[in-house]
Amino acid sequence: MYWRSLVAAATLATSLGTPAGAQTVDRPTLTLGGARRVVAAAESYARQHQTTGVIAVVDDGGHLMALERIDDTFAAGANISIGKARTAVLFKKPTKFFEDVVKNGRTAMVALDDFTPLQGGVPIVVDGKIVGGVGVSGAASAQQDEELALAGAASLVPAVAGMTAAESAPVSFWSKDQVDAAFAKGAVLFDGAADRNYMVHASRRDGPGQAEVHTKDTDVIYVLGGSATFVTGGTMVDGKHAAADELRGASVSGGETRTLAKGDVVIVPNGTPHWFQQVKGPFTYYVVKVR
Repeated sequence: MYWRSLVAAATLATSLGTPAGAQTVDRPTLTLGGARRVVAAAESYARQHQTTGVIAVVDDGGHLMALERIDDTFAAGANISIGKARTAVLFKKPTKFFEDVVKNGRTAMVALDDFTPLQGGVPIVVDGKIVGGVGVSGAASAQQDEELALAGAASLVPAVAGMTAAESAPVSFWSKDQVDAAFAKGAVLFDGAADRNYMVHASRRDGPGQAEVHTKDTDVIYVLGGSATFVTGGTMVDGKHAAADELRGASVSGGETRTLAKGDVVIVPNGTPHWFQQVKGPFTYYVVKVR
């Protein structure tokens, strides 16, 4: 009897001109890799702007997929960021919209379940469909919470002609004072290794260093000041793994020796031993690491 009922239902659907496949739709789905990409982009933006924050990513049903708390962010930020992400995806609007609604007097909205009307949550949209939400809490301001969230959400938007500035990845900028401070101690200006395949270092040396081999990164070096004797190629002496995809050694045997000075540019392909054998410091240089 059950089987006959199924046949009758299928026959009725056919007679009404309604294909069975029309009862379902295909839609993009946020993967764990996509969620991690969103977190990495938001975290990278936070580092560029020297701020804190908790970044939460949820799927289109509001279920938590990824969470990252930057050092020194207050602990309660985790729950708040999750609430912002869920509100953005379940109500299909940035949370600032609801914060403004409440400020304008519609306070009854705060009684809704799973509702956090605080700026810093945005939907993640791919191909015109909401696939999830990202929420941030604990940055320097509510505005910066939203900026981090937007940077994360933008990481899943393909770079295509005609894209508006609001949809594209954020432009990175460092003032002269920030750059000078980075070169004073040697620092990473931009770490986009997780989502953009490159990094920018403001590097400084006051003396010779260890020999190095980067198995995946190619170094593009531009010298700003000072001079150094630089050895490339040859064979690393006493090489050991110092970190993932990184080797360090005492020196380089053989290879080609150059004197680097202000204005010089040198590209060291991945897998090539290189060594600052002598340095007349301070020796300052930009390094763009491309993977």
